[in-house]
Amino acid sequence: MAAAAPAKAEAAEGEAPAAKKGGKKKLLLILLPLLLLIGVGAGLWFTGILPKLLGMGPPPEETTEAAAEPAPPPRSPPAFVDLPEIVANLNVPGRRASFVRLRAKLEITRAEDTAAVQAAMPRLQDLFQTYLREVRPEELRGSAGTHRLREELIARANLAAAPARVTDVLFVEMLVQ
Repeated sequence: MAAAAPAKAEAAEGEAPAAKKGGKKKLLLILLPLLLLIGVGAGLWFTGILPKLLGMGPPPEETTEAAAEPAPPPRSPPAFVDLPEIVANLNVPGRRASFVRLRAKLEITRAEDTAAVQAAMPRLQDLFQTYLREVRPEELRGSAGTHRLREELIARANLAAAPARVTDVLFVEMLVQ
């Protein structure tokens, strides 16, 4: 029985450090998520996300100034002008013939400029034809080639229809043969 008492005493001493160690784990399990939540909350607050989520808007004086400013006028929808079909020989070395057939639409910013673009159509066709005769078939391959062609045609269209502004060339059909 005397031997049992020291064994119980040793067991009690062994449980005390284990209890302390378990207490540290509990403290970490509670403290770390709490600190993480505080950090996330502070980050959301200082970035301005949390006030928006909580419905805290700007002070009333700022909202009245914003309401006093006139709204910008609505933009008119763009207009489209059809280009006649263009067929041009491509720049190919040797005797092999290669050509491009192109049907496109010009997107202009204002519908009022449609007449000006129609009046400049012969000049547009000439500029497009002369440019296309300089292009090699490999320059038209892939989406990058189509994008470069579009950019070049937009620049030439803006030169030809000077007061009117052409914003895009939309390809209806493009055949390289």
